[in-house]
Amino acid sequence: MTTTFDAIIVGAGQAGPPLAGRLTEAGQSVAVIERKLVGGTCVNYGCIPTKTLVASAHTAHTARRGAEYGISTGAVSVDMAAVKARKDKISQDDRHGLESWLEGMDGCTLIRGHARFEGPHTIRVDDQVLEADRIFLNVGGRATAPAIPGLDDVDYLTNVGILDLDVLPDHLVIIGGSYIGLEFAQMYRRFGARVSVVERGPRVTAREDEDVSAAIQQILEAEGIDVHLGATGMRITKNTNGSGDFDLYPRDGAEPISGSHLLVATGRQPNTDDLGLDVAGIETDARGYVTVDDQLRTSVENVWAMGDCNGRGAFTHTSYNDFEIVAANVLDDDPRRVSDRVPTYALYIDPPLGRAGMTAAEVLASGRKALVGKRPMTRVGRAVEKGETQGFMKIVVDAETKHILGASILGVGGDEVVQDILDMMTAGLPYTAISRTMHIHPTVSELVPTVLQELVPLSPN
Repeated sequence: MTTTFDAIIVGAGQAGPPLAGRLTEAGQSVAVIERKLVGGTCVNYGCIPTKTLVASAHTAHTARRGAEYGISTGAVSVDMAAVKARKDKISQDDRHGLESWLEGMDGCTLIRGHARFEGPHTIRVDDQVLEADRIFLNVGGRATAPAIPGLDDVDYLTNVGILDLDVLPDHLVIIGGSYIGLEFAQMYRRFGARVSVVERGPRVTAREDEDVSAAIQQILEAEGIDVHLGATGMRITKNTNGSGDFDLYPRDGAEPISGSHLLVATGRQPNTDDLGLDVAGIETDARGYVTVDDQLRTSVENVWAMGDCNGRGAFTHTSYNDFEIVAANVLDDDPRRVSDRVPTYALYIDPPLGRAGMTAAEVLASGRKALVGKRPMTRVGRAVEKGETQGFMKIVVDAETKHILGASILGVGGDEVVQDILDMMTAGLPYTAISRTMHIHPTVSELVPTVLQELVPLSPN
């Protein structure tokens, strides 16, 4: 027997539930299919649990620095079971809230199980067959592990498994010097573990400008994190003494890095390999991402793909914006496009990196004439007062149009400060819209106008 709905949403991540809300408000019947946990990566394995852990780690770090502020705290200890319990409760509360919303939503049916296409608009979930004129994919992604000799011989962790730890590793070794790996590196170092980061490339956060990467590495090393770069020949050997420990060799002839726990944080892949997309005629690219146009439509009429599975962004905010774009086009006759948004994200080490638009290197590669402003956080009064002066602000401007091309705000409040710049970029306003605006003192944001008043020509050096 086939059950017909107006719309089927496969996956209850960050785009699926709000779209279900909009569709049901419009009077449509909707089936939301979820095979694992409602809320997707963000709620269960990503932003919410990890930033909760970051907050605990920040508290421990600040407590240890009490003497710098004239505060006596005594010895600081970390109860990892309590840290995990706090993280679990916050994550679970969020997931349960989403589940209650969907289950109580008029016109919405939440179906648990694995969805597979049996035709362009027909989906089977176990023994149920569902049909709908409109289908929306929000199936997310998962961690991948590289082909490293010996890796399969050890019990390594991914960003999912490490969240189950309720003990402090003696020595956490992290493969991957990018965003996920570095957040866990600083977090666990602040909890009290010895931490080593092993990166195949010549620097951490390879997509950032070299000065940003260097500053990030300096911040981490200042806290006692060992960073090993150029690990082009990694191999792993498991100790045979039953301890579970291992040795990681970065390259031939290198001294081994002996660890107790191994985190692999090297990349992700979309959850599209077992949906029967080929049966439906839905095209994917060479990496498995669903091919979509500027309005997130797939190669099959009335099928859309949102979130991590479409390759147009790998963040909660890009997934939610995908929902907004799809809803605007489907329900509001408002032709919004993916290409209208400015790329933006943050790295949540402490202090955080807030990013918007192009890097300086990308601007140089484009060949356009540009200006750049840069200011160290040591010259930001608010940062000095807070005792958090690591990092810098950097903003790049088109020399001819006066439009802001990109910004890197590495420093206290950087993830918030960058929003001011992002708004100006989205509005298409010249940089003078900020540089001539009076800001509140004392804040970090008040120095953004100063940076933009001290622009110099951008050059390779």
